[in-house]
Amino acid sequence: MAAPKDEWDDLLGEINAEKSEQKRRAAASAAADDILKADKKKSKSEGDETSVENDSEAADGEDAPDAGAAAVARIEELESELATLKDQALRAMAEAENVKRRSEKEVTAARVFGIERFANDVLSVHDNLSRALLTLEGTDKSELGENAKNLVEGIELTEKDLMAVLARHGVTAVPGQGSKFDPNVHQAVANIPSDEDKGNVATVMQTGFKIGDRTLRAAMVAVSTGKA
Repeated sequence: MAAPKDEWDDLLGEINAEKSEQKRRAAASAAADDILKADKKKSKSEGDETSVENDSEAADGEDAPDAGAAAVARIEELESELATLKDQALRAMAEAENVKRRSEKEVTAARVFGIERFANDVLSVHDNLSRALLTLEGTDKSELGENAKNLVEGIELTEKDLMAVLARHGVTAVPGQGSKFDPNVHQAVANIPSDEDKGNVATVMQTGFKIGDRTLRAAMVAVSTGKA
């Protein structure tokens, strides 16, 4: 951006120089007029000489307006060039700002969604842990042996830790049973009567996940048709 600024400075310098030259010419013309007036007051014997001088000064006076018009035209030309350069500089600055914003947006998206493929692969691990716990649903843990209890507790802790790790990286489970059916995050595979309100999720067959505000995997659910 330094080059346009230097050009503006040069243009402003030229404009100021032209204005100064125009003022100098006007001052010279005024001084010439004063001299002519003084000469007219001299004796008539110097009339012829005065007439010649008047003719010469008149010629110079005719040249002065032409020079002034040229100076005005040059100033207008320089001001137009300055305006063009300023417009170009503003456009370049706006484009640079747009590039910066796009880059920041892309960096944010890369940070949030960069682990999407990895997270999608890890979901199968969560599914296996969930299925293992599902087989024990309804089982009284007190009836299990000590080793079996430890195994179940280990699976539960592993699933809990996995969910915590995913959450730290922006991967969270979508709303499940009892939530309003949302086609953006739910995939309905059945409609069944249940105690849930009509249109709500009655049961979850496979947990769904999202990363940030993007659906990573839709939940497979059965939608309630209301009480039977």
